[in-house]
Amino acid sequence: MRRRLFIILSAMLCTLAAKAISFDLDSIAAMGRFPRFCVNTYYWGDKFFNGYDTTYVDGTGYKWNAKLRTESWTDYYGLNFKNGTRMSMISDPSTSVGLYLTYMALSVGYDMNLSKYFNGHDEARKRWNFGFNCMLFSVNLYFIRNDVGTTITSLKPYDKKRYDPDVQYKGLNNSAWGIDCEYYFTHRNYSHAAAYNFSRIQKRSAGSFFGGFTYDRIKYDFNLNSLPPDIFATVPDDIPDNHYIVNTDNYILSGGYGYNWVFARHWLLGSSLALMSGISDGYYVDVNQKKVTGVIMGKANLSVVWNNNHWFAGAVCTGRLGMVRDHRRSTLSSVGDVQVSVGYRFNLW
Repeated sequence: MRRRLFIILSAMLCTLAAKAISFDLDSIAAMGRFPRFCVNTYYWGDKFFNGYDTTYVDGTGYKWNAKLRTESWTDYYGLNFKNGTRMSMISDPSTSVGLYLTYMALSVGYDMNLSKYFNGHDEARKRWNFGFNCMLFSVNLYFIRNDVGTTITSLKPYDKKRYDPDVQYKGLNNSAWGIDCEYYFTHRNYSHAAAYNFSRIQKRSAGSFFGGFTYDRIKYDFNLNSLPPDIFATVPDDIPDNHYIVNTDNYILSGGYGYNWVFARHWLLGSSLALMSGISDGYYVDVNQKKVTGVIMGKANLSVVWNNNHWFAGAVCTGRLGMVRDHRRSTLSSVGDVQVSVGYRFNLW
């Protein structure tokens, strides 16, 4: 009897305690001076960083969402040697599918790499992104690595016509990471997050110019000794140890324009284009001499988004192209990515 009475009293106390806890900000502010200061700071920060004109942009009305996402990406490289030989290579698409749970700006999830099973690679290429978006600006941290291999799709020897060898090439060990920062000038009417992150609702069409800065760290190593003999014979013999190396720090300024077109009820078409230029500092082919060269990049985004109260879905395509160049040779690299997502928004309190 005592045990039953204790259990009943404990359950009643827990119920009362649960009812006493409130996640309402006004209730938290009423607890005292410091909680009130924290709540006021939150209100100020939310207005400063997300004070959109609600005629154009609005919140989703929900703090939680669960999302199923599939992603497919590929990388491309183009080597232009000083003797006029040009070589292009592209990798098989890497495809993954994942489930994500998001609370406001915090998201956790798990991706299963399907290419590991369909492409026959023991270890698939790696790529990830981390982004933060608010009304004023966005920050994106990215990383990509390819040490698995690629396919030589085009070759133009210096003394012959271009042909398509379609040869597997596994002699590369490439990685790149960087951070993009962009500031949106017409930020009260245009929401980058509405088109690419599903975290806002663009109610009326709007666009904005933006400017920013990018730091890009490249470490490419193409082992030309792994080329088939007929292709190896076309490249110049002045490359140290036959390793075509790009190991540079790139400092880049960017500018562009983004536009969100609300073309029908619940539907949004987003597009943006950025042109980027800067300097590249490091080792370019000749690892015995550090030098400064030029770097040019471009970035394009396209999205289609559907929102209907709790439910949302969308497809986002991104492309990034960069070129490091000196007066004798150039190295092109690009990444193309397609993401398709479907999700459900909800509140727990």
